[in-house]
Amino acid sequence: MAELESYESALDAVPGAHPYPRTSRYHDVGIGIHRTADGTEVRYAGRRLLPPLPDGPEETRAHTVAAGERPDLLAQRYFGDPGQWWRIADANPVLDPDELTGEAGRTVRVPLAGGFPGGGRRV
Repeated sequence: MAELESYESALDAVPGAHPYPRTSRYHDVGIGIHRTADGTEVRYAGRRLLPPLPDGPEETRAHTVAAGERPDLLAQRYFGDPGQWWRIADANPVLDPDELTGEAGRTVRVPLAGGFPGGGRRV
């Protein structure tokens, strides 16, 4: 019986395929190739720009941080995937995701699915 290969690993064999899964914040960035002096190719992700910040309440909901919450727990609660914490970081915006939940009582904006560029669940 043949072994199943993960989606990402299967893409490694396809020339030009993107190395990041569709749910990654880096999925839409360009992949560059740097050649070192000895000719070795090093692939790298291009610069990722933050999408425009949402203005209206129709694009985000407010969440007041409780003690002990973490960005991944918020992502699980709102998106069903703890790996989507970066959507909340993008909406606020912060460089360090721990800034989102480091202080109980802080209000953070959580993008609604489909209401924020780059938001919504990608399948």
